[in-house]
Amino acid sequence: MMQNWLLPEYIEDMLPEEAWCVERMRAQFLELLRKSGYQLVAPPLLEYAESLLIDGSADRDLRTFKLVDQLSGRTLALRADITPQVARIDAHLLNRQGVTRLCYAGSVLHTQPMGLTRTRELLQIGAELYGHGGLESDLEIQQLMLQSLALLGIKDVHLDLGHVGVFRALMSHAKLEKNLESALFVALQSKDSATLQTLTQSRDGSKPMDAPLRNALLALPTLYGKCGDVLAKAHKLLPDYPGIATALDDLQNISGQLQSLVSSVGIDLADLRGYHYHSGMVFAAYHAGSHDAIALGGRYDDLGKSFGRARAATGFSMDLRQLYRLLPPQAASLGICAPHAEDAALRDKIAQLRAAGETVVVDLSGDATLRGELQCDRELVLRKGAWQVAAL
Repeated sequence: MMQNWLLPEYIEDMLPEEAWCVERMRAQFLELLRKSGYQLVAPPLLEYAESLLIDGSADRDLRTFKLVDQLSGRTLALRADITPQVARIDAHLLNRQGVTRLCYAGSVLHTQPMGLTRTRELLQIGAELYGHGGLESDLEIQQLMLQSLALLGIKDVHLDLGHVGVFRALMSHAKLEKNLESALFVALQSKDSATLQTLTQSRDGSKPMDAPLRNALLALPTLYGKCGDVLAKAHKLLPDYPGIATALDDLQNISGQLQSLVSSVGIDLADLRGYHYHSGMVFAAYHAGSHDAIALGGRYDDLGKSFGRARAATGFSMDLRQLYRLLPPQAASLGICAPHAEDAALRDKIAQLRAAGETVVVDLSGDATLRGELQCDRELVLRKGAWQVAAL
């Protein structure tokens, strides 16, 4: 017999304790964003595939569920990331000229889990800032991400900073074939120095890379760790190509202003996550309780071009379900058990308690043996003609 209560792999229900906690976290996050001037948007779960797969990333394409629209015959996709949708809203619907701050919260679906213990249905929440290309907006977004994590109860956070502008500057100087650039990208992401050695050597009579470029590519996987040490080493090992010195100076500036918000700040110049649509500084927050980054973000100035309007942009996102698992055990919130009775005074008392923020559960069964399932530690009892709260 088919077990129709089973769910697909890496898909799971949220039971009451988790669901209520995640909902409180969502509300706290959005309230912080509201107070910071961010406006809430809610894009649809389903769009035409070409609207969601705009960054040319093979990873994103493989991660996205697709189906055929019965009305138009076109291919639809279930979103695997909300950021492209918010970029579409900014570029095509709002069409504002100045700085625009947007935030969102919603489910995304992945064909494969992103980590060892991750679900394929994430509750993605995040913020995006459009229309400002300076360090001030990078700093605002990163500070907001760290403040959000602290507000939600996530402590002892490590922040890694990177800058895809370094690799872009090297590739712009080298003018390599696309296949070779892609192979270098993959090797750098995995810090595969042996493959990098092979890729940077001349092959099939092709023109060899000049020494500064080759040495820089081989150095990138080693340029990670403590902020000051890595940046000092990078200034020595990387060539003075346009854009590299600026990227390193920006990392120095930002890292100095974030030290007080995290337990530590590191630099990783081989972090090219999101390279296909990120255009500048990227960042990731880590916690000892997770194998994977707990929040991600970066600058993506070119993403809006696909919707007819390129805008300077930076933002971050995180998965509330992942963050929930990092919180210490929460004490259960217990309520007040009320008898089921046609009594006007009892109804008034229940209404007063609920208005004051108490949880009042009416015991419809009246079965004392099932009372524990109501999750109450007090009860309403009639004493001297008045309904009063008493300990169970």
